Amino acid sequence: MIKRALISVSDKTGIADFGSELEAMGVEIISTGGTKKVLEKAGIKVMDIADFTGLPEMMDGRLKTLHPKVHGGVLAIRDNPKHVKAMEKHGIKPIDMVVVNLYPFEQTVKENPGDLETAIENIDIGGPTMIRSAAKNYKYITVIVDPEDYASILKELKGEKRISLETRQRLALKAFRRAADYNSEIDAYLSNRFLEEDVLRISMNQGKKLRYGENPHQTATWFSDPKSDFRLEQLHGRELSFNNLIDINASIAIAAEFEEPFCAIIKHTNPCGEAVGKNPAVAFL
Repeated sequence: MIKRALISVSDKTGIADFGSELEAMGVEIISTGGTKKVLEKAGIKVMDIADFTGLPEMMDGRLKTLHPKVHGGVLAIRDNPKHVKAMEKHGIKPIDMVVVNLYPFEQTVKENPGDLETAIENIDIGGPTMIRSAAKNYKYITVIVDPEDYASILKELKGEKRISLETRQRLALKAFRRAADYNSEIDAYLSNRFLEEDVLRISMNQGKKLRYGENPHQTATWFSDPKSDFRLEQLHGRELSFNNLIDINASIAIAAEFEEPFCAIIKHTNPCGEAVGKNPAVAFL
């Protein structure tokens, strides 16, 4: 059961509605800075993080959630007597839900690649620490890093009055993946600025197992780049194989060299027919 939630988000999409629904369920909400203002403007009762920890936000917001009362409330194993005793001794209250998304580092360096100072200030420290703490303790904590998950979480809370272990595991993994991708972006940017090195770290999720690899006795898994907007739609036919996908990749590489309508017929990555035409159908014929 969710009794207390900590909400601190950079992307405030949907957060007022989400917070309002949590409040209606009797959830106590703790928040910080700009998020607190958005929630309060929506008429939601919010406890300031400073009142929860006993220390004010300081150093231009660099220090706010990095406190034992926050991380103790998140990391404590609820059925461990020693942890419970420590919480009671030090006045640490349990936090059941952590809703955090990170400073927009990737967007910042994309828009202002030469502004090192701004990039540094958009490296989130408290956020990744919070979501990693919550994800580590997924047996007791629900961690949310993506506004797209608000609706499904509310639906589960309203229907089941709790968040299932399976959902908490899925959300924890999503949080760890987000932290990994975030740190990879920082590494790539600073490696270029400090060492003049180009760094490429590839992170692809939700691999789809194919029927077999290049040959029937081999296995294969297909991954797509989650950051790419490029998508293909299969219109009909049986499930694509490893060799089908390799051929499609080859045909795209050839077609990309032409501005006019173009068609390539590929067999074992070799073009056995290619043509231009006034439209794709004519090129195909």
